[in-house]
Amino acid sequence: MKYVVDIDGERVAVELSGDEVRVGDEVLHAHLVDVEGTPVSLLTIGDRVYRLVARRGDARGRYAISLDGRRFDVEALDERTRTIRDLSAASAAAAGPAPLVAPMPGLVVRVAVQVGDQVAAGQGLVVMEAMKMENELRAPAGGTVAAIHAVPGTAVEKGALLVELA
Repeated sequence: MKYVVDIDGERVAVELSGDEVRVGDEVLHAHLVDVEGTPVSLLTIGDRVYRLVARRGDARGRYAISLDGRRFDVEALDERTRTIRDLSAASAAAAGPAPLVAPMPGLVVRVAVQVGDQVAAGQGLVVMEAMKMENELRAPAGGTVAAIHAVPGTAVEKGALLVELA
């Protein structure tokens, strides 16, 4: 069975056939044995033995794996599922930067950018007060500030357009 495995952002092709594992061009002999009554498995690769703990993640094929104490975020999908997911992600990608909208009703305290400013994803754009707490609203994606609709001292409703990015 062939899989496409993403390990901490690096993609690797893996093919399983009995105790034989092909990782890229390398062929390894591997064997996995569960330790009864624990979440631990023993993974033997060649003549080395590793302690392995795998926990299912939040989506199909996602796992948090601990291998001899080192943690890895892994997504392992068969070739067909990986191709379908890649195609659907490509068609669902946003055409441009998303606008910044109010996530809740509140009061605009300050605006940290001006029209024409270049912003990076995660950069603070607007500070809102809601339920007696100040919340910094950050750019969902990088871009150029095209328009600012937020005015300090103004109350806004949830979903109100605050900043447009181009």
